[in-house]
Amino acid sequence: MTENTKPETVLHNSVGFDDISDSELLDIDLDLCTASLTRSDSHVTCCSTALSEDSKVSEMEGDSEDKFRKKRKQDKQSPLKRFNLRYLCVTDLCSQSWCEQQMVYGLEMPYLQQLEKAPEVEPGASIHLAKELEVHDIVSVSVKTREDAWAVKLLNLLSMITVLQQGGRVRELPVFGVIEGIFLVGVIDELHYSPKGELELCELKTRSQPSVPGVAQKRSHHLQVSIYKLLFDSMVKGQLKQESLPQYLCLKTETALGSQVLEHARKLGLNVSSFGDLLELAFLNLRFSDIPAIDSLKIEYCYQANNSPLGEDIVHFDEQQVTRELHFYSMYWIGEREAQGVDIEDAWKCRYCDFADVCEWRMRRAGNTIWKQRTKRAK
Repeated sequence: MTENTKPETVLHNSVGFDDISDSELLDIDLDLCTASLTRSDSHVTCCSTALSEDSKVSEMEGDSEDKFRKKRKQDKQSPLKRFNLRYLCVTDLCSQSWCEQQMVYGLEMPYLQQLEKAPEVEPGASIHLAKELEVHDIVSVSVKTREDAWAVKLLNLLSMITVLQQGGRVRELPVFGVIEGIFLVGVIDELHYSPKGELELCELKTRSQPSVPGVAQKRSHHLQVSIYKLLFDSMVKGQLKQESLPQYLCLKTETALGSQVLEHARKLGLNVSSFGDLLELAFLNLRFSDIPAIDSLKIEYCYQANNSPLGEDIVHFDEQQVTRELHFYSMYWIGEREAQGVDIEDAWKCRYCDFADVCEWRMRRAGNTIWKQRTKRAK
């Protein structure tokens, strides 16, 4: 704890580690109708088929799209292995619900995405940061290994477990777990107790336009918070196994923690020396925390320009429906089916897509008269 008694959240400070919350990334990506995978770990820098910096210009002018198509057909590996992914972010699955084919192109051909959209991140991120600082202080810690980076997440989780046990409110809570044989990670925007004593998840979505999103985008938001509930509930119920982290993420439990990570752990009163020590302590605390499962899910929308509220959604959690969706999306990642584009009723999404001109899904449906009419009407 700090002198002003506010809890601290650790932010690891290292090139390649980015802790912007899932909620902000998803809102920006779908609000602008673009989708790209993001990682808060250093093990993924690009997909295995990505082009070198020196060759990007020439490839973009030539037949790089054809090369990707040929490589994809020849490569028998699952997308998880082909893109060298140890885990997925919750927002990856939500991007699939918007347009799976667009998400795949974001991995294969990121250079086709409009880079000028990046500044849209800043206003929303500032609002999230201000909200977070209301609840706890933020300290920067340098990390040198992937074990250090995940130790930071565990330290944050441990400090937030204490706050939740005391009936307090937390923000930017890391969650992770295994669903359909795939390791998922995410960041819950806020957890607090309602006046009735129920644990409520509240997700803040900032909007670049002064209006709530449409049905398609709300569907992705609802899926996002539902997955968060599945992951969090599994953690506090003891269903997530401790060995899952080193197994799926290829982390070494015997790795000694960096000096700054150890210093912060000592400030929290923790006597640990290796990543395995901290991992065991975190899971012991989860197992005996008596923190309840999440009772309700809420999404709040606000306007980025002045932080004014735009409305809120109370999300009905349907576990069977969410499980069916996750099973369908996971089938792509483990190589049991090919990527799919949008259905005909969602052809309007192509209007906003950076990959519309190279999209195989659209090309295969070009002969469909109704599809052509829908796409033309969207333009």
